[in-house]
Amino acid sequence: MKFSEYPNLQFERNGRVLKVTLNRPEKLNSISGEFHTEMARVFVDIAADPESDIIVLTGAGRAFSAGGDLDVLESTLTEPNVMYELLREARSIVMGLLDCDKPIICRLNGDAIGLGATIALFCDVIIASDQARICDPHVRVGLVAGDGGALIWPQLIGYARAKQYLLTGDMLDARTAQQIGLITAAVPEAELDRTVEEWVARLARNSPLAVRWTKATINTGLKQLAGSILDTGAAYEGMSFRTDDLSESLRSVREKRKPVFKGR
Repeated sequence: MKFSEYPNLQFERNGRVLKVTLNRPEKLNSISGEFHTEMARVFVDIAADPESDIIVLTGAGRAFSAGGDLDVLESTLTEPNVMYELLREARSIVMGLLDCDKPIICRLNGDAIGLGATIALFCDVIIASDQARICDPHVRVGLVAGDGGALIWPQLIGYARAKQYLLTGDMLDARTAQQIGLITAAVPEAELDRTVEEWVARLARNSPLAVRWTKATINTGLKQLAGSILDTGAAYEGMSFRTDDLSESLRSVREKRKPVFKGR
């Protein structure tokens, strides 16, 4: 891999383990613009990397990822091509995660919001600090959860609970996320690194090829669902980009008030 092609990511090798860090801590690792483009192709490069068998994905600073950037959302109001690229790249991020046959352990060091939550939940093992929170608040800003949330949440926790969180945008803490099966484990922050290392060791004891091909087999069903759900989600999310509700949401952020949605 040419790590220099990813200025918003940090890479560290430890034997056959590749640690990838979302490295925009001053923006809570929000994913937009150049960073969004990097995320759309990094998992393809990781899958082809001949020097790694296990991936650890984490965030720099106090958040895993705050998701999308409101400044970019605002630009979509006047530049439709920006919206198109966002939706196309969002699909590539999800498919890149699903197509990568190497096991990906998410070291959820802090909050994972929106697209940040989607990326975390598409990982294979998710170990969270018990101080972390997870949320997909698309509906709270007038958008459809079309970047993968509508695909992965129901598969992990069932449709009833997925609707509870995706239709409200409610936040849940890591302990609750573990209890309902959304993530693998929630541990005290001081134990996060040790627990991740234990999982790396557990996976490393097995045949790398057998692990990869087992993951690929498991993901077959998800990829079949992704073909239809991601396209439907992108279509609906594209429609929501053109609504007055989104414009109202962005105005309310600038004016520091609650949005008043009118359903148009």
